[in-house]
Amino acid sequence: MSIRTEKVSSLIKEEMSQILLRELVIDTDSFLTVTDIIMTPDLKIAKVYLSIFDSNEKKEATINELTRRKGEVRQMLGARIRLKYTPDLQFYLDDTLDRVDSLERIFKKIRNDDNNTS
Repeated sequence: MSIRTEKVSSLIKEEMSQILLRELVIDTDSFLTVTDIIMTPDLKIAKVYLSIFDSNEKKEATINELTRRKGEVRQMLGARIRLKYTPDLQFYLDDTLDRVDSLERIFKKIRNDDNNTS
């Protein structure tokens, strides 16, 4: 990733966080965090990874709502940043924390099983 791509990614991450926190009204009580922004080399597409603290159904509903309203979000983003092109937004669920939690439970079970057999 080039330095320019990293800078734009960082800027978009910061602005997207503010938009989702303060400007965009979504029908959800979920706790939303922008975990990462991956830009294509031509800076035309921004893949927005979100961590959502809620049930799986509400996570999918939130992603679907954002995808449905991505034009509105893109317009808000374009008003906040100055780039030649405002990138197209693609929203993805970042389930890294869920996977870490699952692995932690497996490790804990293994430790407990080892302690019980000793």
